[in-house]
Amino acid sequence: MKVLAIDTSNFTLGIALIDGNQVIGEYITNLKKNHSVRVMPAIETLLKDCDTLPKELNKIVVAKGPGSYTGVRIGVTIAKTLAWTLNIPLAAISSLEALAANGRYFNGLISPLFDARRGQVYTGLYEYDKNEQLKEIVADCNILSSEWAARLKEWNRPILFIGQDIEIHREALSEVLGELAVFVPPSLYNPRPSELALLGKDKEEEDIHLFVPNYVRMAEAEAKWLEQQENQKMMKANDNNE
Repeated sequence: MKVLAIDTSNFTLGIALIDGNQVIGEYITNLKKNHSVRVMPAIETLLKDCDTLPKELNKIVVAKGPGSYTGVRIGVTIAKTLAWTLNIPLAAISSLEALAANGRYFNGLISPLFDARRGQVYTGLYEYDKNEQLKEIVADCNILSSEWAARLKEWNRPILFIGQDIEIHREALSEVLGELAVFVPPSLYNPRPSELALLGKDKEEEDIHLFVPNYVRMAEAEAKWLEQQENQKMMKANDNNE
């Protein structure tokens, strides 16, 4: 079973091809460049190098967010288009879950994170069980890093933090957790698309037409628009009561 995985949810652009449990090829860059013009050439190059035709693919797996709103949309749109045109299943995996897979051999809890600005992070809590299956302990969320650290302290267990944004929040996390906070080296900052593929190969398929990204929170522009609509409703209601 050949599976193509796509992750454009953050700066990292990741494409991987697996056949069963074997990783055939993997392409990763961590550059602040426009994913929209780079994804398809990257897929084409990887498939060509791996002597694989698009019609030989059996499944598409995509990182569904959270992360960069634009990045998530690009990956999801391309994945849906490929799955629909090739008439093959589409599976979606949390971008944070894919990142958490880098902590496979850590004896403790795993907290992947992306910076969400203003002291906030996108994060969740994961752990590998005795069967080496990655399990979600706390669902993906958007939270202040200091508040997240306080919640994690209640577990009283070592916590492995993963992600290229951990340096932004290291001080806030360490201040609360002390020696319980463990940080991965730079070589493990970026998600591996091969892990994304392996996580998604047995995942149940999505409805291609109904599937949407998981942003965890609304885009700032959308939130402001909804706030404006609510304010207008309140103003109209006040006018009617006068």
